[in-house]
Amino acid sequence: MNNISPIINFFLNEGVPFETVILILMLPIIATFIAFLRQVVGIKAFGIYTPLIITFAFLATNGLKYGIAIFLAVILVGMIMRFVLKPFRLLYLPRVAIMLTVVALAILLMLTLGGSFRRTGLASVSIFPILIMITLVEKFVTVQIEKGNKTAIILALETLLISVVGFYIASWPLLIALLSQYPWIVLLAFPANFFLGKWTGLRISEYFRFKEILKKK
Repeated sequence: MNNISPIINFFLNEGVPFETVILILMLPIIATFIAFLRQVVGIKAFGIYTPLIITFAFLATNGLKYGIAIFLAVILVGMIMRFVLKPFRLLYLPRVAIMLTVVALAILLMLTLGGSFRRTGLASVSIFPILIMITLVEKFVTVQIEKGNKTAIILALETLLISVVGFYIASWPLLIALLSQYPWIVLLAFPANFFLGKWTGLRISEYFRFKEILKKK
């Protein structure tokens, strides 16, 4: 704590918690990381905002394993409910509302079972990360309707992968120490994203996707 930047100290003296300051400073770093994965690597996921908030939801749970368990439960129940509700031919918004209701009840049951089996970390997960992950249902259903189940599942798994890596980046002690001493490094996100915004080359995934075509050139 002796090496904390004067900028960080200013926020702390104004009553802003250290963890909050670091998480806010971490946000542009994680967002830039996700942009890199999408633009250069070719991992799509559910946009940039969804894996970003899922990353912070994981940070707010009592351990990554509980965050992943809730994430998978939300996706699984959402997928099952789409098939259950399909014969009723409901309009989109009421259908999503029903799915959110069922998912919420399923998560409540999951937390209760966690308490019954003495998984206190699961039973005591805060409501806010749960609410964040439940909102994933609407995104998942939208992709299911527009692009099919396979694409929706792939995007969900890609979102999970990015969020898990983002979790480890955001909880990396060395990066936290670096931000606490040199918070101005988050400004490097601007030139990094300008560079990514001008990216015109093939994504890494496209080299594998079009490798047969590239071999013929």
